[in-house]
Amino acid sequence: MTEQVTLLQMNDSHGYIEPHPELFWTGGRAEYRLAGGYARIAALFDAVRDARPGRVLAFDCGDTIHGTYPAVQSEGEAFVPVLNALRFDAMTAHWEFAYGPEQFRKIARRLDYPVLAINCYDDSTEDLVFPPCTICETDDLQVGVIGIAATVVDKVMPESFSEGIHFTLGNAELPGYITHLREEEGVDLIVVVSHLGFPQEVNLAREVDGIDVLLSGHTHNRLFEPAVVNGTILIQSGCHGSFIGRLDLEVENRRVTGFDHDLIVVGEAIGPHPEVEEMVEGIMDPHREYLSRVVGETRTGLNRNTILEATMDNFLLQALLDLVDADVAFSNGWRYGAPVPPGPITVNDLWNMVPENPPVSAVEITGREMRAMMEENLERTFARDPYEQMGGYVKRCMGINLYCKLENASGLRIQEFFAGGKRLDPDAVYRTVFVTSQGVPEGYGEGREDLDVSAIEALERYLARGPAHADLVGSIVAV
Repeated sequence: MTEQVTLLQMNDSHGYIEPHPELFWTGGRAEYRLAGGYARIAALFDAVRDARPGRVLAFDCGDTIHGTYPAVQSEGEAFVPVLNALRFDAMTAHWEFAYGPEQFRKIARRLDYPVLAINCYDDSTEDLVFPPCTICETDDLQVGVIGIAATVVDKVMPESFSEGIHFTLGNAELPGYITHLREEEGVDLIVVVSHLGFPQEVNLAREVDGIDVLLSGHTHNRLFEPAVVNGTILIQSGCHGSFIGRLDLEVENRRVTGFDHDLIVVGEAIGPHPEVEEMVEGIMDPHREYLSRVVGETRTGLNRNTILEATMDNFLLQALLDLVDADVAFSNGWRYGAPVPPGPITVNDLWNMVPENPPVSAVEITGREMRAMMEENLERTFARDPYEQMGGYVKRCMGINLYCKLENASGLRIQEFFAGGKRLDPDAVYRTVFVTSQGVPEGYGEGREDLDVSAIEALERYLARGPAHADLVGSIVAV
C-alpha cells in the first residue's frame, strides 16, 4: 500500500521574521522584490497542513535566531514564541551558538520541538549536547529524523561560540543512527536535517547509505529541483525565509517510490497568519522607531549574492577606508544580509549587514602574509574535498586586485596580486583596516588594535558624506 507524507523545509532564515527585499535573477539582471516573513510562512504551513491533515512534517535546518537586530538584542529569546507558533517538528543549528552554548541550551529547552545534533559534544563528558534523533509520526508513517549541526562552529567561528563543546563532521556517527532507527525502531523513512552545506551534504549522501531525504542548509542554495545522490533526495531552500521547500513523498514498503518538489517563493500572494503577524509586530514594535530611521541613500543595489565580490561588502569596505587611513580593507565573506535596493538606507539595513556590530580594527600586515591569508581563504572556500570547505563566501577586500585560478591546488590559486595598483611586495608592510577577526584572522600582522568606532557607526559616518556607490570593481577575479 502506498502512503504519503509532505516535508516542509525552512533553512537559513537568519532572523528575518518580517517581509524584506530579496534578490531574484531575471535573465541577465537582478530584481528586488519583497519576500519572506514568518506570518506568511505560518499561513503557508497551515494551508499545507489543512490540505493534507496528519501527513505533514516541518523542519528547520538552522541559522534561525541570529542575523537581525531584534534577534541579536534578545540573544534569540524573542523568537521562541513565534517559532513555536510555526510548529516545527525538529531543527538543527549553526549561528544559534553565537550567544554561547549555554544560552542556546536555554532557548532549546523553551522550544516545543527538539534541537537535534549527532555531532555536538560536551568537552568534559564527551556526551552529546543535544538529542541525536527523534521519531516523528504521521497518520501512516514513522519517520526517523537525524540532526547534524554545522561542523565549522569550533573551527572558524569565534571561540565563545563553542565554549565547552566541540563538533565532528557527523559522517562517522550517522550510519549507526540510521541502523538504530531502521532496525531497532522500525521507522519507515530516514530524514536528515543538516547544516553542513550543500557540497558537504552531497559528499555525505555519497558515503552513507540509507538516507531517504537530506534537508540541506548553510550554503543558501535555491534548489528548484532536488538532487538525487545514492538514492538520497536532497533539497535546500534559499535563505532569509524567502523560500520554503516542499517535498511530497510516496512511500511503499519503507521505500520512497515517488516524489514531487516545489521551491515556494514566500511572496505577496501569501496572506499573513493574523496571530503570528501580531506576534511578529510585538517583537518589532519596541525597535521600530530606531530601526526605521533613514541614514542615507544608495545609488547601487546592495547584496551579497555573488561569491567573489559583492556590492554590499564594497559599501562596508568603502566606509572603513573612509574612516581610517589604510591601504587595504577586509571583511568576512558573510552570506546573510537582506538586499537593499537603490534608494533610502535605514538603520535596520545597517544592522542586517553586520548584526554583530564589531569594532573597526587595524593591523600592519606584510605582503607575504596577505598573500598567504588569501590563499588560505580561497582553500577554505573552494577546497576540492568538500569536507575541508570551511568558509562562507570569499573574504571581501578593497584596495587590492587579485587574479586566481579556482581549479588549482591548495596554496597555488593566486596568479597575480596587486595592492594600490602596484604588484604586491612580499616584504612591504600594508596598513589594513577590517571588521571581525575573520576579516584578518589572528596570527596575521602586528600591532592589532580595535578602534573606538563600531562597524555601524562607520557606515553611518560614511553615508553622511553623500549617497553610496558600491559597484563591483574586480577586487577578486577568477581567470
